Amino acid sequence: MTLFQPPLTFCGLPHGLPGPGCRAAVLGVPYDAGIHPFRVGARQGPEAVRAQSGLMRRFHVSEADFDVLARLAAVDCGDVRVVPGRVQPSFTAIEDAAEMVLDAGAVPIAIGGDGSVSLPLLRAAGRRHPGLVVLHVDAHTDAYAELAGDVPFNPATQFTHAATEGIIDTSRSWHLGVRGFTYIGGVRARTEALGFRVVTTEELMRRGIGQTIAEFRDGAAGRPVYLCWDMDIFDPSVAPGVCTPSWGGLQAREGIELMRSLSGLDIVAMDFNTVSPPQDIGGMAAALCGHMMMEAMLLLCGQFGLAG
Repeated sequence: MTLFQPPLTFCGLPHGLPGPGCRAAVLGVPYDAGIHPFRVGARQGPEAVRAQSGLMRRFHVSEADFDVLARLAAVDCGDVRVVPGRVQPSFTAIEDAAEMVLDAGAVPIAIGGDGSVSLPLLRAAGRRHPGLVVLHVDAHTDAYAELAGDVPFNPATQFTHAATEGIIDTSRSWHLGVRGFTYIGGVRARTEALGFRVVTTEELMRRGIGQTIAEFRDGAAGRPVYLCWDMDIFDPSVAPGVCTPSWGGLQAREGIELMRSLSGLDIVAMDFNTVSPPQDIGGMAAALCGHMMMEAMLLLCGQFGLAG
């Protein structure tokens, strides 16, 4: 077997299912709905992020002078077997895979895929953790109304379904970083009518990251939290390869600051989505996604008392 390379994994993690002592498991979800008129390709996101993770290092010079992934005994489960565009069988497989990770006592860290993959992941997390609260970091609310004749489950409606299915506590859940132009009016009002809090990028920058997250932390205190991180929260200048770029987003330093400000939350599952390699430049979005995943796993080390 020494003649053959092992499967490509995130940062060279062991490939397989989480066992005893494993606190985090990477889960590739190579699915997209394929409905975007010309930016299709998020199904290739997990492979691209894993490839760029070869640039990652496990020790952080200022925040973590220890092997972050080893502390978590993290593994990479590989990709869920899905067929892009085939919603029901793919969503069932995604939900079952996430449930398997959760049942093993690990935090699933999913790599999408477009934003629609959050719904089956939320279903699994919500079933295991009643009262689930969501922090959705994204340029868009993804809580749009279904249009007549449209695909019922798509990357613009996953939080509409999560709310109407009762998976999450919308009264404590936030959409953070919403900005830019939209195809239709009333997006914010509709999202708030579902019970969500909407905080725009402009409001976030005006109030400051620390003060804003402190308010979210107060509302989410004692509750399990699902972190959904859409890479289009970043400005296209630093993350060009995303499904729906929107100018005026966060710079890399601001995104990292935002992630680090989430310490003290009880994060039980998370996903990083919308990396679209066909539109990426030099793997920038994929590499930044890998870095944000490492920052998130450093958060988990603190959450589980493994930071030393």
